[in-house]
Amino acid sequence: MTRFLTQRLFESVLLLAVMSFVVYGLIGLMPGDPIDILVMSNPELTDEDARRLKALLRLDEPIHARYLAWAGQALTGDFGYSRVHGQPVLTVLGPHLVRTLWLMGIAFVLAVAIAIPVGIIAALRPYSLTDYAVNFFTFAGISIPPFWLALLLIMLFSVQLEWLPAGGVPFRADAGWLDHARHLVLPVLTLTVLSVAGFTRYMRSDMMEALRQDYIRTAWAKGLPQHRVVLNHALRNALIPLVTVIALDFGTLFSGALITETMFAYPGMGKLIYDAIMGNDYNLALVGLLFATLLILVGNLLADLAYGWLDPRISYR
Repeated sequence: MTRFLTQRLFESVLLLAVMSFVVYGLIGLMPGDPIDILVMSNPELTDEDARRLKALLRLDEPIHARYLAWAGQALTGDFGYSRVHGQPVLTVLGPHLVRTLWLMGIAFVLAVAIAIPVGIIAALRPYSLTDYAVNFFTFAGISIPPFWLALLLIMLFSVQLEWLPAGGVPFRADAGWLDHARHLVLPVLTLTVLSVAGFTRYMRSDMMEALRQDYIRTAWAKGLPQHRVVLNHALRNALIPLVTVIALDFGTLFSGALITETMFAYPGMGKLIYDAIMGNDYNLALVGLLFATLLILVGNLLADLAYGWLDPRISYR
């Protein structure tokens, strides 16, 4: 186990370093130098001012030289300043990350809590009315575009019924947890519907495959009760493919859902990264994307560890 963890840690650090250079290079090659944009917006700045600012920010150097300078500062914990917000990058990321954790975390937990039992029920009654109903709703959830579902929910609950706010966050400084919860209901509902559909499909197909195995027939032949056969024998093996899907979605917990956050005007990580890229805010966009990459790597590592817990036959040697 120690050797496995050491090897995965080394691979993750190497991949993160490569990704940081790739992302930095792609952002640096984008058209629209931030200093040129600043000069165009302020006619009082001269060409000499522009050259001095570029030299100060090292924008007149090659990309690889700028990257090495940034990487050296990042290793000391200095990720630079956000050009748009005028604050340190980590200071800007903090509040948006917390909001995304609440939004994506609640939706993720609800989706998994709903998908697993519904998928098991559908697999235990294949090609029944219940199974057809589950398939219908899951296919509908997979097919619905996020922006369209968000619009429907806003029109129903905010415009017609006037039960919930259309999005955003409470503007009052003394807003309580109930106000925050009301603003989260619609975006959480949108993400839950979209996620639960895919998770349920995976859970149903994996459970049906597990129930066909010989060891399940042996468990039935031994007279074990249904709940023990399903939960103790079939479920653990059926969860292995689902764990892989969940691990791939782990990074989105922190990188945000751009379309949903935009539709509900929710200031999360997805919208922050998008605005940073469009505004040529190099440091903020780079750190946000690398943070999402890091968490995807962590999610894959946790999935590999979960495989061994679900199936003892899996060895890490």
